[in-house]
Amino acid sequence: MAEEDRTRPLRSPGEGRPLPSRPDDGMRSAGAPAQQFPPSPAEPPRSAGRVYGRERPGNSPVKPLKGRGGGGGEVPPTAVHQGGGGPFNRPPAKPPRTGRRRPIGKIIAISVAGLLVLLLVAAIGMFFWVNSRLTGIPGVLDDYEGRPADTPGTNWLLVGSDSRKGLSAAQRKKLATGRAAGQRTDSMMLLHVPEGSDKATLVSLPRDSAVTIPGKGRNKLNAAYTLGGPKLLVRTLENVTGLRIDNYMEIGFAGFVDIVDAIGGVEINVRADINDPKAGLNLKKGKQELTGGQALGYVRTRKGGALPDFERTKRQRQFLGAVVKKAASPGVLINPFTSIPLAASATDAVVVDESTGAFDMLSLGLAMGDSPVTTVVPFGGNEIAGGGTAVKWDTQKALALFNALKADKPVPKEILDAN
Repeated sequence: MAEEDRTRPLRSPGEGRPLPSRPDDGMRSAGAPAQQFPPSPAEPPRSAGRVYGRERPGNSPVKPLKGRGGGGGEVPPTAVHQGGGGPFNRPPAKPPRTGRRRPIGKIIAISVAGLLVLLLVAAIGMFFWVNSRLTGIPGVLDDYEGRPADTPGTNWLLVGSDSRKGLSAAQRKKLATGRAAGQRTDSMMLLHVPEGSDKATLVSLPRDSAVTIPGKGRNKLNAAYTLGGPKLLVRTLENVTGLRIDNYMEIGFAGFVDIVDAIGGVEINVRADINDPKAGLNLKKGKQELTGGQALGYVRTRKGGALPDFERTKRQRQFLGAVVKKAASPGVLINPFTSIPLAASATDAVVVDESTGAFDMLSLGLAMGDSPVTTVVPFGGNEIAGGGTAVKWDTQKALALFNALKADKPVPKEILDAN
């Protein structure tokens, strides 16, 4: 068998004759028997198909659908659902967004933070502006031999002078301030601000109180200011009360009117009808809004009550509390059309000691806005002092009042109710 193979004639590649078959030959591929596949069944004719969910006769290509409305336009390819489930006349898909949307909460938070920063910057700017406008009186709180030691809390001496400085002749006539020369104290109050959470205490000091003025003898309290200005007044009160004055503030008639007008008037509950031509005042009983001129007359008049000077101190405390409370209200502070004129009027109207700044003024406003406890120095009887009749203090009760403030404790109720 092997020899027969070697003797078989070879065929050149160009010959077209097939090689003679061998008995064991089958289908070959590359010299090896090729795998034989069974014949595939005849493919059924494509006589029917499904288009948009329904049977379609024939085997022709599917034509595009016509547009809705009978216009004859072809439906764009994007409007045909590719899965073959049914007709979808969808609009073309929008291109995907390239940026990310910020959550609305984050936008609000950023806006609020920006607003807070602006308010903080404005508040700091206002603080330095007010501080630069304050006028300081040199030497008011200078030390001297025998001065009382520092005590807990903060003690303010608040003085309203009868200075006509800044008032024209027409304004003096309208406000019935007169033409008095010089400058005297028209009202005096001592404000004690405690270190703890207790309310502040506001004590009226009748200007006609009989006191001993250092180097001047026995006289009325307002004479200390006339004879030696704010410095002698502070020293006189420190000697009489045993309290160390930490801050001094003074305001004249013109500034008084400007502050009230800057906040749009102040509401006062007038307890009885008041008709005082000398103070330019004619008010009926009841709550009412007072202008700057009316408020000035209200705190200056001596009309009404069995003890006119005592009633006067009550009206002064009432007014001071009302004006500070309104000035510190959100409607005034947040509104720049009222807060800025108020700050300008206040800094023009008041003078302070050299150590008092804007932060101290803010502390004063907060203490007054918190409805302080109000009272007057207990007194009983009169005495002759400075060539006239003066109010004599009740020594025992007055010392109990000042000792409570010195210890930074609430004033006993029996002292508050003494007058």
